[in-house]
Amino acid sequence: MQERSSGAELAASLRRELERYSPGEKLPSSRALVEQHRVSPVTVSRALAQLAAEGLVVTRPGAGAFRAAPRAEAPRPVDTSWQEIALSAEPAGDQVPRSVDATGVLATLAPAAPGVIEFDGGYLHTDLQPERALAAALARAGRRPGAWSRPPVGGVPELRAWFAREIAGAGGPLGANDVLITGGGQSALTAALRALAAPGAPVLVESPTYPGVLAVARASGLRPVPVPIDADGVRTDLLAEAFRASGARLFVCQPLFQNPTGAVLAAERRREVLRVVRAAGAFVIEDDFARLLGHADGPALPPTLMAEDRDGSVVHVRSLTKASSPNLRVGALAARGPVLDRLRAIQVVDSFFVSRPLQEAALELVGSPAWPRHLRLIAGELAARRDALTAALHRQLPAFTAHRPPGHDPVPGGPYVPPGGFHLWLRLPEGVDEAALTGAALRAGVAVAAGRPYFAAEPPGACLRLSFAGASGTGEIAEGVRRLRTACTELGVAVD
Repeated sequence: MQERSSGAELAASLRRELERYSPGEKLPSSRALVEQHRVSPVTVSRALAQLAAEGLVVTRPGAGAFRAAPRAEAPRPVDTSWQEIALSAEPAGDQVPRSVDATGVLATLAPAAPGVIEFDGGYLHTDLQPERALAAALARAGRRPGAWSRPPVGGVPELRAWFAREIAGAGGPLGANDVLITGGGQSALTAALRALAAPGAPVLVESPTYPGVLAVARASGLRPVPVPIDADGVRTDLLAEAFRASGARLFVCQPLFQNPTGAVLAAERRREVLRVVRAAGAFVIEDDFARLLGHADGPALPPTLMAEDRDGSVVHVRSLTKASSPNLRVGALAARGPVLDRLRAIQVVDSFFVSRPLQEAALELVGSPAWPRHLRLIAGELAARRDALTAALHRQLPAFTAHRPPGHDPVPGGPYVPPGGFHLWLRLPEGVDEAALTGAALRAGVAVAAGRPYFAAEPPGACLRLSFAGASGTGEIAEGVRRLRTACTELGVAVD
């Protein structure tokens, strides 16, 4: 972290000093910059690379760095007002709008401003990411024979076999040939939705659900139909009714540590989901995004729906991203039967294949002794941060902690606390404007996720999702909740 920060500072300093040089004039050597600014050679390299990317300097191997020629005049403005008509005009008939609302997805991807505590993120804090293990895996992968050759379209066989074992267990009903390697979980979801539902078709989704699946569905021309969930997962009685009423042939489900509620699909409902889906002649996309995010004090994890599927109804989505780094965009799609050919065709058309060096690096990572150590580390850290957030909410915002998912046995003095994942889902007191609260929270220095983007239709009330994985530690979590209380005070929201 310090190296990156000092690199940015040196780049800013050199940017100011460039005015003293004429175009084409040589800058001091790297060694001179190291001595002058008392930084490492790596910092100098980072700073010069940044200036080169901005077009301010030109680097020549063996010669050094030179001030670049002045940029040409900015291009003249273009009148793009006609695009409003072209982008909003829809064909006649019952067509799904082509506009894409990425608000919910962007909220988890946008970096926080300096000094703002992140309770709205979707990834591990950098302190929890296995950066050393990733760097070592990348280095080893680059030296593998054939690492830079074109990979098989479906993915490197050894990585496909690893995913098959992870998804269905050793000796389970899944083989390497039933798995496709994808560029992360979002890419896998996109391919699955496009492969399994025609434009204009309904698709059943949990309510509330991950905003990314709503965005993908709508971008693909599909119509999300919400099915309510409670603390035991999707309401299977309402799932059967939704299939009958909508005529849908696809259901997207997160059975484990559901986003945003944290619910785990109960054993009897797991069996019922498979029965209902099979009776409807439909598919279920099992988004198993949080399988590697179980907490140290949590119970043993249930098997995947794919492991219990006897009819080929389940299409399984898995990713390494959430448990490692947002930059390790390696995931998998698993399916059996003719649907796998369609999934493969969609993926080939969209992206050809996933970079082989990245696949090899993923294989190196999960096969190293560092991987199980890392998983044990984050299991303990996530549990500690979850407890810190729950305790801080109870002290600072007890009115928020009183709300639990329907059907959950009350826990005195606390919200529903999932045994895995990285977030808590809170119902706000009656009458609270969640948009106003998220704005006030940001002004107070803490970013929280509003609940509205998690619903396909009108929400039953105002909600917040608070992530505890993106904070730097338990102290920052406590400070974030204190800032959230400050925001509530600003709006006159009762918190006790």
